[in-house]
Amino acid sequence: MNKIGIILGSTRPGRNGEAVAKWVYDIAAKRNDAQFELVDIKDYDLPLYDEPYPAMMQQYTKDHTKRWSEKIKEFDGFIFVTAEYNHSIPGALKNAIDYLNAEWANKAMGIVSYGSAGGARSAEHLRLVAGELKMADVRAQVMLSLFTDFENMSLFKPNPRHENTVNEVIDQVISWSSALKTIRQ
Repeated sequence: MNKIGIILGSTRPGRNGEAVAKWVYDIAAKRNDAQFELVDIKDYDLPLYDEPYPAMMQQYTKDHTKRWSEKIKEFDGFIFVTAEYNHSIPGALKNAIDYLNAEWANKAMGIVSYGSAGGARSAEHLRLVAGELKMADVRAQVMLSLFTDFENMSLFKPNPRHENTVNEVIDQVISWSSALKTIRQ
């Protein structure tokens, strides 16, 4: 059975992403076609990239990197929950991604984004980064508006129609994760 990591990509105090990621996890947990785990990058306390060697060499010297690497290796695919900060992904998410290389390769990924324009621009940037790391991004995407899916831009109240789209993302991530497993083996 595929194991899918739901990656919470914001570490900001008061972040909206925590409610969004828990919502995605709760939808996923109703399913029995994969295992799901919510992974909060905040729990890994990753400083600004501090390894002496490029990630592609996998010569990690820091305990935080080794711990992060072991966690990401566990998964067959990912669903990234990302805010949009200044037309891109949060710096903490980019930093967490940059710590690793092979651990991301040949795995599927989907996106749940939020922001004033539904996080569309952050999702596009995340797709570019993912492509470089040989992650396969699925077509379905959940885009949540700060104006319509949050009360006062802070209390998460998603439109019920988004649940169907979350399940589409999950369906595609599971399907592609299964197909890519043959490449990883």
